[in-house]
Amino acid sequence: QVQLVESGGGLVQAGGSLRLSCAASGLTFSLYAMGWFRQAPGKEREFVAGISRSGGSTYYGDSVKGRFTISRDDAKNTVALQMSSLEPEDTAVYYCAAAMVGPRGVVVTTPNRYEHWGQGTQATVSS
Repeated sequence: QVQLVESGGGLVQAGGSLRLSCAASGLTFSLYAMGWFRQAPGKEREFVAGISRSGGSTYYGDSVKGRFTISRDDAKNTVALQMSSLEPEDTAVYYCAAAMVGPRGVVVTTPNRYEHWGQGTQATVSS
């Protein structure tokens, strides 16, 4: 079955960096656009970043633009989220998700378009 497994979360001070990784299995990775979402306590799930099947198109939520970078490695079936200049407001559980799309250049930003989700990894930023 399809599995998405996130790793790389942890505790970091404000201004620091974390790199999240998501390993996918049980699917043809190249057929999927990938995304990262996050959810903080008491808040709705928020789109963080998305990347197209080709890897040539990316899109970011307004709150992380210029600080986070999404990338994918189809040879390893992984997608990564490099997070820099972290702020306490970035504290959340981060989820990886996969959406099957036809066009290679499409980035998916809405959560209900994603068919598969990981279990999440906690990232905590202290002030």
